[in-house]
Amino acid sequence: MTGPLNGIRIVDLTAMVSGPLATMMLADQGAEVIKVENPSGGDFTRSAANRQGNVSASFLNNNRNKKSVALNLKEPAGREALLKLVATADVFVQNFRPGVIDRMGLGEDELRKVAPNLIMVSISGFGDTGPFAQRPVYDPLIQALSGLATVQAGTDERRPQLVRTILPDKLTGVVAAQAITAALFARERSGEGQHVRLSMLDAIIAFLWSSDMGSQTFVQGALPQQAAASFQDLIYQTTTGYVTIAVQNDREWQALIRAVNRPEWAEDPRFLTAELRQKNIDARLDLIQSVIKTDSAEHWLARLAEESVPCAPVLTRTEVLNHPQVQANDLLVEYNHPQAGSIRQTRAPARFSASPTQPLQGAPALGQDTAALLAACGYSADDIQTLIDSGVAGLPGLPE
Repeated sequence: MTGPLNGIRIVDLTAMVSGPLATMMLADQGAEVIKVENPSGGDFTRSAANRQGNVSASFLNNNRNKKSVALNLKEPAGREALLKLVATADVFVQNFRPGVIDRMGLGEDELRKVAPNLIMVSISGFGDTGPFAQRPVYDPLIQALSGLATVQAGTDERRPQLVRTILPDKLTGVVAAQAITAALFARERSGEGQHVRLSMLDAIIAFLWSSDMGSQTFVQGALPQQAAASFQDLIYQTTTGYVTIAVQNDREWQALIRAVNRPEWAEDPRFLTAELRQKNIDARLDLIQSVIKTDSAEHWLARLAEESVPCAPVLTRTEVLNHPQVQANDLLVEYNHPQAGSIRQTRAPARFSASPTQPLQGAPALGQDTAALLAACGYSADDIQTLIDSGVAGLPGLPE
């Protein structure tokens, strides 16, 4: 792989989604990512539902462009092999519960003995300390504790709702990837490594603050609850499907009035200013829906576009694949995976002018690179075979 992170080696002990997504983003940008897994099954997502060729879509979509080493880290020989890999690495990433990595004998002090300038990254669910720190964590729990489920409901008085995607997991991965590159940049200047700590809870609350915590921003004037902006969303039904229309300023409001041919709305005292339109948002959206439902999505999207009103069709997941804008972006890539066959994924969304996009390498088989990487660390063929025979290391095709 070539890319802006070419030459960076990352030892990755993460599993599930947040950590693997972070390291996959870095692998997409050229880093060499060595995914270390237990020989007995590996990352849990390998066995997730929606499988083809005994490989799950979840594992494929969070682990491409990586190498896999299978090591049993409960055994001293497995930990010794890991430390030899760490000695060659720039970054070490793990997402065990707080304290677990230290109890394994792989805490920061041990790692720095072999890699003094290492960037160590610890991703947790709730944080390193506090009453929830040692609890098991999954995405819905973070949505609940962070306030995201209440934000999704629209108001504190309505039944909370989960966002129908694992937003905390994925956003934490994005934040972790950015933090790792920042730490690498700092090391380029100072020559020193550091320990980056990040929790899913912190990532989501910080994410919400920029747009959804306005009522909690002013310390002396915090509101006891969040009033509803609207009990409706900006999805409108037509005779042939759904569209979304987002109007923010006076110019766009006037353009919408022209597009739907309702000049009387321009004189309506409820909608004369942006503040009034927000105050009377339910009445405004009701009026828009009453007109939009009278004709097709195709008709309204054409009329709205003619007047430069911000709008878009509401697509199903399958329809997204063939939309002209998605195709124009050349975002989707199809290639063959040695186990799963033909698969479709997105390329890395960021494009670098000095680093041409490289062909994607499918997610590795469990232990696919064990022998080669251990040999590069100085293990002889007999040493590697001994590790395999004892169950400390694993190769693809061995019983899981």
